[in-house]
Amino acid sequence: MLSILNKIRKTGFLTEKVGAPEDEILVLGKHCQREIAASFGGSLAIRMVDAGSCNGCELEMHALNNSFYDIERFGIHFVASPRHADMLLVTGVVSRHMQEALKRTYACTPAPKLVVAMGDCATNGGEFGVSYASCGPVANVIPVDACVKGCPPTPINLLRAILEILQKKYV
Repeated sequence: MLSILNKIRKTGFLTEKVGAPEDEILVLGKHCQREIAASFGGSLAIRMVDAGSCNGCELEMHALNNSFYDIERFGIHFVASPRHADMLLVTGVVSRHMQEALKRTYACTPAPKLVVAMGDCATNGGEFGVSYASCGPVANVIPVDACVKGCPPTPINLLRAILEILQKKYV
């Protein structure tokens, strides 16, 4: 018992401090809100597509909707249909059985459309690469406008990537 407590004492705290990134969230969110107002008339609709991921990226993406990050206050929301989306957020390496579905989803999204590959698997194929069961990264199937590195990327990094793509695409 003492050895476990001693190990805990030596290791220290491994979690991030609560409230530490709150200022950064507000700054990023306000910048996103301005870009969205200028380009999309006040709101950005995102359709999330899981092309074959382990769900690590989805957990971080869903964290953006929780009460801590609350991206809806900045005009960013998730939609159920690609026909209502301005941006496709694709996670995971594209599995062969999702290839056609991803192409159809891309085709159904009205122009102008943005595509973000989220996570290492969607960006470069991760540890899976191209095989009999995998098409590899999202860029092998549809055009990608931005990539978010990480396995999985943090919600702050995802918010940064959304801001960067809005500034890059509509400058």
